[in-house]
Amino acid sequence: MHDLSKMRMHTKVVHAGQRPDPETGAVSIPIYQSSTFRFRDADEGADRFAGRDPGHIYTRLGNPTTDHLEEAIALMEGGCGALGAASGMAAVNTVYFALLGQGSHVVATESLYGPSRMVLETEYKRYGVSATFVDSSDAQNVARAMRPETKLVYLETPSNPTLKLTDIRACADIARAGGALLCVDNTFCSPLLQRPLEMGADIVLHSMTKFINGHTDVVAGIVTARDPELFKRLAKVHKNMGGTMDPHQSWLVLRGLRTLALRMEKAQANSLILAPFLENHPKVAWVRYPGLASHPQHALAASQMDGPGAVISFGVRGGLEAGKTVINNVRIPTLAVSLGGIESLIEHPASMTHAGIPQAERKAADITDDLVRLAVGCEDAADLQADLERALDMI
Repeated sequence: MHDLSKMRMHTKVVHAGQRPDPETGAVSIPIYQSSTFRFRDADEGADRFAGRDPGHIYTRLGNPTTDHLEEAIALMEGGCGALGAASGMAAVNTVYFALLGQGSHVVATESLYGPSRMVLETEYKRYGVSATFVDSSDAQNVARAMRPETKLVYLETPSNPTLKLTDIRACADIARAGGALLCVDNTFCSPLLQRPLEMGADIVLHSMTKFINGHTDVVAGIVTARDPELFKRLAKVHKNMGGTMDPHQSWLVLRGLRTLALRMEKAQANSLILAPFLENHPKVAWVRYPGLASHPQHALAASQMDGPGAVISFGVRGGLEAGKTVINNVRIPTLAVSLGGIESLIEHPASMTHAGIPQAERKAADITDDLVRLAVGCEDAADLQADLERALDMI
């Protein structure tokens, strides 16, 4: 195989981290289901603990199966390395714990994934960390919120579940000027559609539970970084805190990664049909989807994303009760949280994923009671449209 870094993304998705097993020639990466690894002699063990020998010691510190997945994501994101995590929130907490301390300050997107915000407002606050949540779709809000003690600018773009976009390049400049690091949660796009490190971000993380794995059967996360010294800082905390991946989990995500491009293309094609349908339906009050010309940041989406993705948020005329009628009566989308699986999922953020955020703060972040989030899957678009139309007609 030629240098994969020079290949296009579809080729990277299939081949990144994928090398036949040198012992058997197996094309699929083996699952190295071992907690510990034998040293040839005492000197080799000492060299591995000292970092002079890159061999394996103990699966919490590194595992051959996980190595392949980390290599793949780092290549796709353009990072110097990656850290596989036991969940998306384990990845988030690796970043927070490594970079924040008493008296430090975070500027973050106000409509973050609920637990990413709540853990800052509750747990890290107990240790002297403060956070300011802003509508980062206007980069000037980020600039105004910066303080001398700001250590981290944390963005989610597109945001969950409002699908607002943040200008990554502008915020990278703002963070750098303020002496802070920029981290982007890239879960909604995956590296197939957006690569924040190329736009100036320092750190990128994913819940690989979503699009990267794509089969609704694994919980996992990952962190990548651009700078080797920063990566070492993150890796030390990550391995010592213990939120690392197990090899079977890594193998399943590697399996899912191979079809990322195929799945994302189909789900996105479906979304590009369903979003205009919903926008033109008389019982739908509004639709937010970056692929619609009506999206306030449609031009930004075109400049920093390679496609609008496969998540649609919309509001139903009649508010919460009307929204409940829709989600209770669709037959194809499953009423469940999460997204990025091969099947369509539908949920109500205000009462589910973001219920822990006070109502006034939800409203300020545009997470309204009428908001329904549809994570579009790979079913037939005509069937999905007919199903939504039937459910909307029941209002």
